[in-house]
Amino acid sequence: MDAPGLGPGAVTGPATHRGSGRPVAQPRPNGKRRGSCEAPRLLYCAPGMRIAFLLPDLCLGGAERATLDLAAALQRLGHAPELLLMRATGELLAEAEARFPVAALAVGRVRELARALGRTLSRNPPDALVAAMWPLTVVAPLARWRARTRCPVIVSEHGVLSRQYAGKGPAHAALLRTSLAVGLRAADARVGVAEGVVADMARLSGLPRSRMAVIPNPVPAPPPPSPDARASAEALWGTKPGGRILSVGRLKPEKNHGLLLAALARLPEDLVWRLVLAGTGPSEALLRAKAQALGLGSRVTFAGMVPDPSALYASADLFVLSSDHEGFGIVLVEALHAGLPIVATDCPTGPREVLEGGAHGRLVPPRDAAALARAIVEALAAPRPDPLPLRRRAGDFAPETVARAYLALLAASTPAEGCG
Repeated sequence: MDAPGLGPGAVTGPATHRGSGRPVAQPRPNGKRRGSCEAPRLLYCAPGMRIAFLLPDLCLGGAERATLDLAAALQRLGHAPELLLMRATGELLAEAEARFPVAALAVGRVRELARALGRTLSRNPPDALVAAMWPLTVVAPLARWRARTRCPVIVSEHGVLSRQYAGKGPAHAALLRTSLAVGLRAADARVGVAEGVVADMARLSGLPRSRMAVIPNPVPAPPPPSPDARASAEALWGTKPGGRILSVGRLKPEKNHGLLLAALARLPEDLVWRLVLAGTGPSEALLRAKAQALGLGSRVTFAGMVPDPSALYASADLFVLSSDHEGFGIVLVEALHAGLPIVATDCPTGPREVLEGGAHGRLVPPRDAAALARAIVEALAAPRPDPLPLRRRAGDFAPETVARAYLALLAASTPAEGCG
């Protein structure tokens, strides 16, 4: 079922079912606050729904982390989330198995997924299915049709697909457009984590923008770091506060940590600073080599995968994101929670929406090392910003708020058996 977008601060009549609360939309000058939850209409789902989340695996990534946080919020609201994985692998698997039912479809290729998922939906259909990331967002609605079940399907994209798959050639581009045109039409609701993601979905699929909803990734407020975590963070920094620069994320080409290294090489020689890169990925060896070639080896720490980076955020002086493109930018919200000054590239989607056009951090052009270096120097020299507005902005992405927006979509897509 498709319905118009949620108006600024709108709340419709009273709930007619036991509900989990109201989705909240924060106003912004053009009708919605940037990055706020946008749902088709404010309806309610009774607690106890079995909501399955479909993912390729649980490797450490933004979409996977967001899915677990969303599932946990739905669980707290009285629902029963579960995970369906193509492959039961990844750094987040143990955490997921400790919290939710996890089922592996045991398929290695997407072409095998429709049949395996269709069998699962036919034998034991959940009350709703949420599929994340193309091509799973195309396969899920078709598998539901194959299973002949009424289980509503929400598809959710976490990146700008036209950029993510740029350079794959005309045949791949045609496959992307054709599959989205079919798959998104067959879904009951379509979600993008940022306005730019939704605009890309509409452009590729040929569907009107009005048939999409913007619901950002959920980002929980971290608990205070333990003394042991703080001690570990201090050991990684190895220097006094004042010039501690933090960047968190997968070390892969689109994150362009090489740009950050190039910018740091331009900083004044008398400026005291140290960079901690928290994350692993395919670009790590190249980045290590570049740091050495630029003479930065003694000032850059590759921290590897840090399961809970909250102590690093709490002890840093500046957070920098240097991506060429982002779907959303969970790490920016984590930095806002810590009250950190932020410098981020104004890459397509994500940073501008999260930082509300630069109100909560400095935005610089992508792939511009000189501009990034200037912004880093200015941020380190400026007085520390008031953390309250930053944390208030981070609160707009609270998991319960995001979960209620998904429930509103389900209510608009589900027969009145538990929703309405």
